[in-house]
Amino acid sequence: MADTTLVALKTGPSTTELREFPLPDIPPDAALLKMEVAGVCGTDVSQYKLPLRGAPLIMGHENVGTLAKVGSLFAKHKGFKEGDLVFLEHYLPCGHCEWDHMGEYRHCAATEWFYDPAAIRYGYTSTEIAPGLWGGFSHYVYLPLNVVLHRVPAGLSPEEAGIATPMSNGIQWTLMDGGVGYASTVLIQGPGQQGLCCAMAAKQAGAATIIVTGTSKDARRLEVARKLGADEVIDVQKENALERVMEITGGRGVDVVVDCTSGGGSAPMLLGIEATKRRGATMVVQGEGNSTFPDFPIGRLTRKGITMKSARGHSYRAVELGLYHLGSRRFPLELMTTHRFKLSEVDYAIKSVGGDGAPGAIHVSVMPWT
Repeated sequence: MADTTLVALKTGPSTTELREFPLPDIPPDAALLKMEVAGVCGTDVSQYKLPLRGAPLIMGHENVGTLAKVGSLFAKHKGFKEGDLVFLEHYLPCGHCEWDHMGEYRHCAATEWFYDPAAIRYGYTSTEIAPGLWGGFSHYVYLPLNVVLHRVPAGLSPEEAGIATPMSNGIQWTLMDGGVGYASTVLIQGPGQQGLCCAMAAKQAGAATIIVTGTSKDARRLEVARKLGADEVIDVQKENALERVMEITGGRGVDVVVDCTSGGGSAPMLLGIEATKRRGATMVVQGEGNSTFPDFPIGRLTRKGITMKSARGHSYRAVELGLYHLGSRRFPLELMTTHRFKLSEVDYAIKSVGGDGAPGAIHVSVMPWT
């Protein structure tokens, strides 16, 4: 093995350069991951545009790789060995708080720099924090003992396993948070990676009616949504979305709304509130941190008895179920894995997901060794 690793380094807003970094020594309580695939999602698009909060960083938080070096204590503690193909979560929890013990490390303060300025999260962490290899747009990634790994099911390719993050979110938000199950009626807003995975999760759970909304530019994604489980799709720019939902549900409305528009403004929220049934529905909302809603219709929400939940990350169980779901091959995953790029093309890969690069991108894979 060489003494250095090639990385795609974010050096400023929307700027990436190829650099070489030294490979660190691997102590007994750590491991080194040889990257196979780093997925690109909508969060990367928004994060890529932001100024640096310190030194440059290596992005890439949807990571699948092969364990190249495994320390003896790491192997004993984690149960993995060199050569294992694994999915790496982007969280690095403290390991001892109540959330971690429940498998809900997405709420651990150590994973969130809003609460802990020294938090480390794959794809978001400055290279100032040694050894700096904290992102998947690289040949190798460093794994400390508190890393969260999942074994990739046999027969599932690294690229297919790269969908595990949005698939886990789809299961978490739709099934676990939204409560979708047999005979449910579901409105999924936004046919991106998260929305399509929500549709697959709802279909697998036995939902009776799955409706996916999008805009005219999402025409291709809406077609894919049908093939991945949606019973009906609505172009909100060509149709009255609320009228169509009520028509589809016979005037009853839906049991669950999952808003995956992330920054779509107040319109999706208002549609979701009005599209629910008269009493007792659930809304799961993924929103931008800086979004505001000064005229939020709280009265309408409470009169309809709607339960609103935040769509934020996933649990350990959701990832395990997500990998199982992908490994079952019940859905045509090739419709989602649309583009593959080299490490030198990270800039273009991120922009493609944002609609400014290769056309038709849904889930984009960076293949660092290509």
